[in-house]
Amino acid sequence: MLEEVGKEKMKEIVLLYDPLEEETVQNEIVPAFEGHTVQFIPFRQDDPKCNFIHEESFVVTYLTDVQLTEVVAGAALKKWTIGFLPHPGMIQARQGYGIATNLDNAIEDILQNKKEIKSDLLLCNGIPVFNKVVIGNSLSLMTGSVSKNTFYSSLEKAVEFFKQSKSLQPRAFTITAENKKPLQTAALGIIAVQHGKSTLLSRKLIKNSFINDGRLHSLILAPKSITELLRFSFSSFFNDENGKLPSFIGHIKASSITISSPTPMDYTQDNNLLSAKEIDLRISVNKFLIIPGRHLVADNSADGADDKYRVSALPTGEEHLVEITARPLPFIYHASTEEFKGLFQVLRDNAKATGSYLTLMVLSSLLATFGLFANSSPVIIGAMILAPLMAPIISLSMGVLRQEKKLMIRSARTIGYSLLLGYLAAILVTLIIPLQSINDEIIARIKPNLIDLGVAIVSGIAGAYAHARSEVAKTLAGVAIAVALVPPLAVSGIGIGWGDWQVFTGALLLFSTNLAGIVLAGIITFLLLGFSPMHLAKKGLVISILIAIIVSLPLGYGTLTMITNYNVVRSLNESQVGDITIKEVSVIRGSDPMALRVTLVAYKPITESDIDKVKQSVTDRLGREVELEVLTSIRR
Repeated sequence: MLEEVGKEKMKEIVLLYDPLEEETVQNEIVPAFEGHTVQFIPFRQDDPKCNFIHEESFVVTYLTDVQLTEVVAGAALKKWTIGFLPHPGMIQARQGYGIATNLDNAIEDILQNKKEIKSDLLLCNGIPVFNKVVIGNSLSLMTGSVSKNTFYSSLEKAVEFFKQSKSLQPRAFTITAENKKPLQTAALGIIAVQHGKSTLLSRKLIKNSFINDGRLHSLILAPKSITELLRFSFSSFFNDENGKLPSFIGHIKASSITISSPTPMDYTQDNNLLSAKEIDLRISVNKFLIIPGRHLVADNSADGADDKYRVSALPTGEEHLVEITARPLPFIYHASTEEFKGLFQVLRDNAKATGSYLTLMVLSSLLATFGLFANSSPVIIGAMILAPLMAPIISLSMGVLRQEKKLMIRSARTIGYSLLLGYLAAILVTLIIPLQSINDEIIARIKPNLIDLGVAIVSGIAGAYAHARSEVAKTLAGVAIAVALVPPLAVSGIGIGWGDWQVFTGALLLFSTNLAGIVLAGIITFLLLGFSPMHLAKKGLVISILIAIIVSLPLGYGTLTMITNYNVVRSLNESQVGDITIKEVSVIRGSDPMALRVTLVAYKPITESDIDKVKQSVTDRLGREVELEVLTSIRR
């Protein structure tokens, strides 16, 4: 029973209530406490610290957040034990202390709970904080109440966020945590909470946090673009709470944090709008006893928890901070000067036709040509990995994007050298090897279609992204395998060596497809990553799209041919003509008359008359003349 809660200290319950809620107190609360020794006292505005309540009392409150702010400030000094009832105006404290929303449930929790806990008290410029402090107006998508996490609430926040998105601008902050040097950074906003269960954002990112561990938490939000912020907000609805910080959020866990800014900061403390040039956040040295709500997690061994100082994701450097704070948050990330300098130097180096590059180009072309003649996929894959051709094409993308003539010319020259060396190597091997048969590996590279353009575009995106993000550069080998630049070049050279126009043009079209797709995808990727403003990128983007469209025209024809051939194979395969089964159908030539390779299976030897019947049946089924290359087999 309730009298057992600290009964050596407390002989009766003091119910401190809002006088404006007298009716609720009399009709609902008084009957619920029947059978317990309770003193009912209305809160007096002229005595907010309630000096008339004795020390070491057990106080149950039915007050608003504002009234509670006055009460809890002195509760620790008076050694009160406090239990909370959910007043309609007690929103922030209810969330912060995990109090049940339903009044009957909250009363039940107090009556059945036999153990109080020591609670920390978060102070913001000396004023108690029950739930959160939010600096800046940009966190509405992520800092909402955990008790109001509904679809409509999220929709309202999203609408409000989009209304404000054009005015979101990072500002400079100096953040000083206990025993740490001042950190100068720029952020869109900062949220401070006493424990991780206060808000949607802190609940997802802060783990092993308790109301009695002597620490507060500060999450510093420094996204590089609105799209990055939205991406995290969207993914948060589907990801579990894993405590992993996004790349743009810093986390400081300490007993005190001071935040200052050159100009006054607008901030909300438990949804009350305030302003200050300096905000002092600290955990009060005096703890007070509370009866925890059913939703509050406490740990009696949490006192003395370790500090955390994870700020490596935050922007620093005077020049960089000036650049960030000078303009609103962009919708698409604009690369910093340092990032752009680093990438541009890499791309300039990649555009050079160095001796090592030319040597690798010759070796990869020779290896690809031998692999094609040997009909060996492993050898061809080895040539793909060895080929260096992807590097200058990605450099060309950046040159076209930013209209950098020197980079475009240097990249185009290197690609031209690559073509020349690739052709010479392929022609040389073709003239040496006395073979002139089209195998599967060669056929696969002389009939390009729109699927090949899709592969090139995706590979171009991956290649540009891998160059822009050093941490994923190791994937470039996989990109080289996927897009396969050198094998179609080698096949085109084989076509020249054979004097076969169809092989030469088909493979050259595939190479051109890969080149156009990679350049276009690289331009779009670098643009989205913020390496060029739209007004500068417009010309190169339009030209690249037009080239891709021109290349797509013959690819569209190839795609239609592929679909037609697939339908022919599907309609004929396993079909019956009398006792004969048609199997292993493949299209040798799609033009009239269509040439097909088939295997005919029967229980007795197949005669020429039987083949004529099969040919006529196929002609009738397809509605066009056909030529058959037949292999027969007797079923046993």
